[in-house]
Amino acid sequence: MKNDIHPSYDLCDVTCVCGNAFKTRAVKPVIKVEICAACHPFYTGKQKLLDTAGRMEKFNKKFAATGGKMLERKAKVIKVKTVTPRHAAKRKVLSSAPAKKSDEKAAKAAAPKAEKKPESK
Repeated sequence: MKNDIHPSYDLCDVTCVCGNAFKTRAVKPVIKVEICAACHPFYTGKQKLLDTAGRMEKFNKKFAATGGKMLERKAKVIKVKTVTPRHAAKRKVLSSAPAKKSDEKAAKAAAPKAEKKPESK
C-alpha cells in the first residue's frame, strides 16, 4: 500500500443531543449526533419522539370510517379491441405491370359472345 494517502484514524468524541457522550475511533476528531443508543426508542423501549408531521392523525382519519378494515373495490371493465390478423388484411401485389380494371375485363369477356354474326355464304 502507498504511504501517506490514507487519513489518520484516531480517537473521536461523540456527543448526542440527549447529553450522552462516548469515545470511539474515527477520521473526524468530534462527531455530534441527534439520536444515540441511550435515547433511541428501539433500544430504550420508550417512545420519546413525537409525531410532528401528523402522520398518525392522518392515518386514523383516513381509516376511521372503515374501522381499519379493507374495502372491496369493484373490478374495472376492460374493453378489448378486436384486431384483424395480418393475413386477413388485403395486401397489394407489387408488380411492374399496370393493374387492369375489373369493368374492362367484364366488357371484353362479354363482347365476343354477344356479337356473334350469322355466317354468310
